[in-house]
Amino acid sequence: MLRLELAGISKQYPAVRANDRVSLCVKPGQIHAVLGENGAGKSTLMKIIYGAVRPDEGSIYWNGREVKIANPQVARGLGIAMVFQHFSLFDTLTAAENVWLGLDKSMTLAEVTARIRVVSGEYGLELDPLRPVHTLSVGERQRVEIVRALLTKPQLLILDEPTSVLTPQAVEKLFVTLRQLAAEGCAILYISHKLDEIRALCHHCTVLRGGKVTGEVDPTLESNTSLSRLMIGSEPPELAHRPAQPGAVALAVRGLSLAKLNPFGMTLTDLALEVRAGEIVGVAGVSGNGQQELMAALSGEDTRAPPGSIRLFGQDIAAASPRKRRHGGLHFVPEERLGRGAVPTLSLAMNTLLTRTEAVSRSGWIDTDAVRRLAEDLIKRYGVKAGGPGAVAKSLSGGNLQKFIVGREIDARPKLLIVSQPTWGVDVGAAAQIRGALLKLRDEGCALLVVSEELDELFEISDRLLVIAQGRLSPSVPVDQASVAMIGEWMSGLWPENRPPPGVPGGPAAVSQNTEAHHAAT
Repeated sequence: MLRLELAGISKQYPAVRANDRVSLCVKPGQIHAVLGENGAGKSTLMKIIYGAVRPDEGSIYWNGREVKIANPQVARGLGIAMVFQHFSLFDTLTAAENVWLGLDKSMTLAEVTARIRVVSGEYGLELDPLRPVHTLSVGERQRVEIVRALLTKPQLLILDEPTSVLTPQAVEKLFVTLRQLAAEGCAILYISHKLDEIRALCHHCTVLRGGKVTGEVDPTLESNTSLSRLMIGSEPPELAHRPAQPGAVALAVRGLSLAKLNPFGMTLTDLALEVRAGEIVGVAGVSGNGQQELMAALSGEDTRAPPGSIRLFGQDIAAASPRKRRHGGLHFVPEERLGRGAVPTLSLAMNTLLTRTEAVSRSGWIDTDAVRRLAEDLIKRYGVKAGGPGAVAKSLSGGNLQKFIVGREIDARPKLLIVSQPTWGVDVGAAAQIRGALLKLRDEGCALLVVSEELDELFEISDRLLVIAQGRLSPSVPVDQASVAMIGEWMSGLWPENRPPPGVPGGPAAVSQNTEAHHAAT
């Protein structure tokens, strides 16, 4: 008997037909990939299964019986759990309270808190259930979503880009968990743009393009190239990474120490780094080790930095506002797309005004035609699938919104671009496009600082690498002198100057949540 069968599912939105007579079958114990480029209709289809979106036509069969899934509560009652790409968490509540809200109330909050500690420990998804969600990094929020789903003991688990902000070591642990769940009879629908993951994990693969099923394959018998052709109709372009020609120092950070703003934050300790014009410096690290605090200090969100600790082309900007930093040539792409990179309820055209003011006169008048033309140009140049410049940001798929935000900042011709998680949730074609655009910007003389939890990405585009662990920065190392094993060890805080003396256990920056990174990478 099939666990889930979709027959002729269609969903029409005003500007796009998201799903066009989609049929799909999932067996108990099967890990079934759904593959497609950004905007192919994958997330809409998953939301229909979970009851968050209602189909216009088609039928859903659950364990051989036709069902109407009117809302997520009905889905959860059937045994369906979903981990969304854009998290559905309340910022002001703790991780435990968020998990508890998504469960039937058969357990008390205290019991749920205890279960979170057990389950997160079992599956290597370290999580403090008492931390408020607003203090968590994107990677840590991802863990909350995954643990919440695992606590329901689902018969069908839907994962929408679950590894987009997890380290390679955490991904391996998640895969062990998913294989264990499948062995126990749980069916898994797995959405990812990472073709290596799909080939390594999944038993079957359904490919969507333009809302339609265009193929079904056994991913273990396919190559990355053949899967890419099925998904986007071609192979992603190869990146031309020429040797860097570093110029003047664009960003200089010296003696940057900042006390954490809340009990769950990370204190930054004596950070030092340098980024020159015409180079890309990558920052690797396990989520929650100070990346958020560093980005806030560099972007101007946090202006507590000691005087002289952050300099932009020689000018002290430690206490400067984000606007003043932009006037100096610094542009910034945050890791959170909705809420920071874009206002969810505003149109794409209006969202350009968050960082682009060419269409605003000195007296404050906005040239709405110019704003619309800018948005149209970004949509066209970066292949953003949207219903035009008037489409609200939250109506776009995650990958398409990411392309728009990154394109908006690249198009501003920055002198220094700081990017956090540049290709989070982006398909292989769009990821290659974004990385190619970053390299082109570098070759034109821009300085770039890229923070990413995808080591493959950092090795692909960076000229030099640093690692952040427990609020400290490692020395920089040229990419051609680094290895994944070495960077994995450094992610535990074990770079040379941080190593403990012989006979002394542990290290000053080694922390329990990162020790497995060392073992897995080496």
